[in-house]
Amino acid sequence: MGGAAGPGAGGGATAGQPRPVARTAELLGLPARAATPVGGGSICDAYQVLLSHDPAGAPGGAGRPADAGGARGAAPAGEDPPGVVFAKALDAAPADFFAAEAAGLARLRATGAVHVPRVYAAERDVLVLQWVEPGAPDRSAAERFGRQLAALHESPAPSWGTPGEPCYLGPLPLTSPPRPVADPAAWPRFHAEHRLLPLLRAAVDSAHIGPRDARDIERLCERLDDEAVMGPPQPPAVIHGDLWSGNVHWAADGRAVLIDPAAQGGHPETDLAMLQLFGCPELPRILAAYEEVRPLPGRQARVPLHQLQHLLVHAVLFGGGYGAQSGAAARAALG
Repeated sequence: MGGAAGPGAGGGATAGQPRPVARTAELLGLPARAATPVGGGSICDAYQVLLSHDPAGAPGGAGRPADAGGARGAAPAGEDPPGVVFAKALDAAPADFFAAEAAGLARLRATGAVHVPRVYAAERDVLVLQWVEPGAPDRSAAERFGRQLAALHESPAPSWGTPGEPCYLGPLPLTSPPRPVADPAAWPRFHAEHRLLPLLRAAVDSAHIGPRDARDIERLCERLDDEAVMGPPQPPAVIHGDLWSGNVHWAADGRAVLIDPAAQGGHPETDLAMLQLFGCPELPRILAAYEEVRPLPGRQARVPLHQLQHLLVHAVLFGGGYGAQSGAAARAALG
């Protein structure tokens, strides 16, 4: 997470308070009595915000979270406001950036398979979520999460991608087919046209990938419909879409709470490969519990294919060695 609240915020920041903290108080109708910066990534500024339950002096004086007539994705009208929330902001965020994240959390929640934080407000300049007290994973929590992730991937999606709705992977927008496409045989074309090739073009344009690596990724896209490369066809499933370890929040009550999704209709092996890309606590137990519920023969050979999208994102954003790693993943996927 990184950056700061962008244009479009209503009103001004309360003196001495960062803008997202002041906006949180304004949106929830409660004064912010304390705020602490928290980590969690390289894109947004993030804060733990402690709220006072005395609405006196709060902007608007509402004393309850906005209802459907206020902030998009807000908590139900009449629910008691929380005493502590998580707020984040992104400098010059696209108008639909936080609305897309809130929609992704709703998409995951609707499956009933995984835990996600409640959304209190989703505006252009700030996203306000339920604060989830952090904890540490143990064996039982990891195994429970593995089974929940398998259940998520058993949830059918109406299409590949999110046709007609925005979706972002980090700060990068993702495209989708103009109309819903749920044909299992359509995944290779979808993945090449809407995921790999746009990211490859961006990496080439930023000079973050070399010619040989780019050619090998193009070769892979041409062969994606070969079952020896892609594995057996399957219909689109609801996936988190950006499931690196930092987006698995281990809660103090033993739950794994999923945050920062790029939720969409996608290939389940993408989530699993992303967990493996940067490591995750108790990963062997997570994967073993997952495969007890949802076996995936031959999956390990396809890990480079499903890691490539995220390696390209890192090549676009950070350069360094990620372009070379992208080319190596493509060559490994080709065998």
